[in-house]
Amino acid sequence: MNKEPYKTNNDRDKKYSVLLWHRIVRMYKNNTKETNHLLNKLNLSNAQFDVISRIAESKKLSQQELAEKLLVTKGNITQLLQKLEQMKLIKKEKVWKTNYISLTDEGKELYDEITPLLRDFQLNYFSKLTQEEKKQLLYLLRKAEV
Repeated sequence: MNKEPYKTNNDRDKKYSVLLWHRIVRMYKNNTKETNHLLNKLNLSNAQFDVISRIAESKKLSQQELAEKLLVTKGNITQLLQKLEQMKLIKKEKVWKTNYISLTDEGKELYDEITPLLRDFQLNYFSKLTQEEKKQLLYLLRKAEV
């Protein structure tokens, strides 16, 4: 009887799982660093652009809906929203007890300016992969997502 049950294919599986995790983290860090560099040129953080893009996709969101899309609490985005409001990129409209958030014209213009730049950056970042490989990677990442 094997006293060390994890000394077979399971060890290799663990090794590959850890290597995958390291690779994904490294890619995420590198991509985020370059994305931040691009956004910083326009005086935006990645978090600020994430908020702007979520609002742009929906046109108008409550603060609660936005928080759910960002996977945070309403309280976590309060400062972020205040900063974007000061920058005149978003506007709030209170309807009874609910704060609704939408982009200002300046916010829409900035979103329209940044989006193609980020798309081009991501296209370049993943340019070593064929379209089929990108589809496979997306499939595998979705499959692995818990």
